[in-house]
Amino acid sequence: MELCRLWNWYSPVGQMKDMACRDLLLKLEQQGQIVLPRKSESVRQGGNRTSITPVPHSTTAITGQLKDLLPLRVEVVESSHPSWPLFKYLLFRYHYLGFSGTVGENMKYLVYDRYNRPLACFLFGSAAWSCTARDNFIGWDKERRLNNLCYLTNNTRFLILPWVQVPHLASHLLGLITRRIQGDWQRKYGHGLFLLETFVEINRFRGTCYKAANWRYVGLTKGRSRNDRCHSLKVPIKAVYLYPLAKHLPGGEAS
Repeated sequence: MELCRLWNWYSPVGQMKDMACRDLLLKLEQQGQIVLPRKSESVRQGGNRTSITPVPHSTTAITGQLKDLLPLRVEVVESSHPSWPLFKYLLFRYHYLGFSGTVGENMKYLVYDRYNRPLACFLFGSAAWSCTARDNFIGWDKERRLNNLCYLTNNTRFLILPWVQVPHLASHLLGLITRRIQGDWQRKYGHGLFLLETFVEINRFRGTCYKAANWRYVGLTKGRSRNDRCHSLKVPIKAVYLYPLAKHLPGGEAS
C-alpha cells in the first residue's frame, strides 16, 4: 500500500490499486529484475508455533477462457491432506491478509484446473460474532444470534493466484463452492449451514465477483473489530455480502 501512495496509483474512482501493484512486483521478481523480501516462515497459532514451509510451485501465467480450464477439480484440504503444505503456503505468500492457521469449525478448498494446475484457495471459518447489517437481514436479536451462529460460516479467504488471469473465473468458483459446501460441512461436522458471509474491504475491492455469483450486499461494517471492547479500535470499513443456503434462516427469515 505504501508504494501506491508514493506512486499516486489509484483507480479513477479513488481506490488504491494495491493488488495491481502486488502483481507488478511479483512479475518483476519472476523476471529476475528485483528480489522481494520473504515473509517470515513461521506464524503463531494460539500459543503454539506453526511452521509454514515454502512449497515449489509454478508461477507461469494462466490466461485464456474459462472453458479451456474445465473441468475444475476441488480438493477439500485437511491438515493430513497432501495438499495442506501447498494450501497454507499459497495463502501465506500471496493473500494480502496472509495465513495464520485455523480455529474452530472451518472448511478449506484448493481448486485445480484440468491440467492439475492450482488456481485458487478458499477458507471458510467462524462467522462474525456480531454484525449489525447481517443480523438485521436475518432478523436476529442477541439471544437468537447466540443460539444459531454455528449455522453460519465466513469466507475469510478467497485467493485466485496472481498469475491466473481468466475472465469470469472468480464468480464461477464461488458458484462451484456454494453449491457443495453444505454437503461438505454436514459430512465433516454433522450439521448443515444456513448462510455464508464475507466482508470486502471497500478501499481495496468492489465485490464484483460476489455480486456476479448472486451474493447479497446488505450494508457496511462500522469499522470496529471483535476486540474493540473500548470502542476505540479502528479497522477498515467492509461491505457485507451474504449468501443464504436456505430460505428460512435460524431465528429469522431471509428477505
